[in-house]
Amino acid sequence: MKKYGHTVKRVLLKLSGEALQWKLGYGIDPEFLSFLAQKVIALTKKNIQVVVVIGGGNIFRWAILEKGWMDRSMGDYMWMLATMINGIALWEALKEQNAEVRVMSAVPTPKVCEEFIRLRALRHIEKGRVVICVWWTGNPYFTTDSTAVLRALELECDCVVKGTKVNWVYDKDPKKHSDAKRYDIITLEDALNQWLRIMDQSAIALAKDEKMPIFVCRIEDIDKLDEETLEWTYIH
Repeated sequence: MKKYGHTVKRVLLKLSGEALQWKLGYGIDPEFLSFLAQKVIALTKKNIQVVVVIGGGNIFRWAILEKGWMDRSMGDYMWMLATMINGIALWEALKEQNAEVRVMSAVPTPKVCEEFIRLRALRHIEKGRVVICVWWTGNPYFTTDSTAVLRALELECDCVVKGTKVNWVYDKDPKKHSDAKRYDIITLEDALNQWLRIMDQSAIALAKDEKMPIFVCRIEDIDKLDEETLEWTYIH
């Protein structure tokens, strides 16, 4: 990130599952998935190594059943499974455009993809392959946010880039509040103390402890890492 004095050679992309719905309003929009794959490939063509952690909110969210009959742990496992569905879809979209890709799961599913093993993942990255991490950490009560920071640290990434529906971070929903304050730059400590809805608190706390910078942008802008003018929020 030239604008902020960062040299980025390896990046962890945290991609919103909900964003994959795009114009459909549910599931996965094939047109947008292909567009997203082009953005990921654009990064690799800039000699940036890419690791992806993808959400599952377009398919399932625990909040749907939070007040109902389902056990929280089982709801989380369903949510984790949704990330595998999205990961496989992105894998296929990238392969369609001739990218080298590996999907690695925190829960062993040998008939579908590889088990996440840190040294093996590092080897794939060093060979120029895009690595997509699915099934969270393999544990309930965590999220893809926590997984993103954890995998970024494990795989020696230079930063986390969270692609969402909006650019920048606000202190409250700008669509509902005209006085919402926009943050161009904010510290991880302030983000934690103010309970900003950037990522879940455990993810921000881990990033703060390990000094892992986070950038927030629109999912469509993830390929603009090395541009001087970035309409992103920088959290450090």
